[in-house]
Amino acid sequence: MRSCSYPIADLLPHAPPMVLLDAVESWDDDRAIARVTIGPGIPFHQAGRGVPAHVGIEYMAQACGAFAGLEALAAGEPVRIGYLLGTRAYRAALDWFADGTQLTVSAVQVFRDGTMGVFDCAITADGRELATAQLNVYQPAETAEPVSGSKAGHG
Repeated sequence: MRSCSYPIADLLPHAPPMVLLDAVESWDDDRAIARVTIGPGIPFHQAGRGVPAHVGIEYMAQACGAFAGLEALAAGEPVRIGYLLGTRAYRAALDWFADGTQLTVSAVQVFRDGTMGVFDCAITADGRELATAQLNVYQPAETAEPVSGSKAGHG
């Protein structure tokens, strides 16, 4: 696994505040490992509760997007928009990600055929698996119109 020197905002075509991950820790030819720390001030946080576990699907999707962004930058290409098409069997072991918890979000590429991909994803903390899912994603070859409100013409 290689370490990642890029800020997460450089890997995703999102505009703040919708960059939900803190950083990509490492990556290789078929996976990315990211992190996010749960606490006040992050999107979807609720005082006294943390972040609802269903937000984990977006953490996973952004880990997939960061993987695609790393691939693009390594190839000298721009970061492009991608879409979460769906998920299979999102399972969470809890209802809320608690304040102070540092989540590790992994996205492992299972299949890719041009613009379509499938990733096995997991969220862990302190060696405990908190959520899992398989995500189906789509990244068009080109984006004709920028997404409104996004940075650099990508959303």
